[in-house]
Amino acid sequence: MSVDQQAEIAGAFVRGVVERFGLDAATDVHVSEEHISVEVTGEDLGLLVGPRGATLDALQELTRTVVQRRGEEHGTRIVVDVAGFRARRAAALETFTRRVADEVLASGSAEALEPMSAADRKIVHDVVNGIHGVETTSEGTDPRRYVVVRPAGSVDADR
Repeated sequence: MSVDQQAEIAGAFVRGVVERFGLDAATDVHVSEEHISVEVTGEDLGLLVGPRGATLDALQELTRTVVQRRGEEHGTRIVVDVAGFRARRAAALETFTRRVADEVLASGSAEALEPMSAADRKIVHDVVNGIHGVETTSEGTDPRRYVVVRPAGSVDADR
C-alpha cells in the first residue's frame, strides 16, 4: 500500500472518531518523507487530548493499528496531533527537563522523573543529551517507565 493510501486511511479514521465524538473540528493530513501527520484543529478539543495526552496517544495508536491492518507495510510513522498539543507538550517538557538537569548539576544527586510515555521520554533524553555533565536512563516497565537524570558518569547506586 502506498504512503498516500495509508494517509487516506489514517485521515478517514481520525475524521470518523472526531465525528463520533460530536466535535466541530477540521482534520488535515500531511505526508512527508518521514511520516504521515494527521492534525485535528478546532475549539474545545480537550476530550481528544485527555490527561497528559493519554487519549491522544491512544487515538494515535488506534490509527496506526487501523492502517497496518489494512495493508502489509508497517514502515510509515503516523503522528496524530490535536490542537497543537504535541508541540506545546514538547516545549513544556524541554523547559522542565532543563530545570531538572540544572538541579542535578547543582546537587550532584540523581533525580527520577514521573512515569511518562515513550514519546515524552525521548524528548527528555534528547534534551539532556545536549547538556554537558548530565545523562539519562529509562527504568521501570511500561506503563510505569520513567527517566532518571543523573550526573554524567555517576554510579547507579547513588539514587
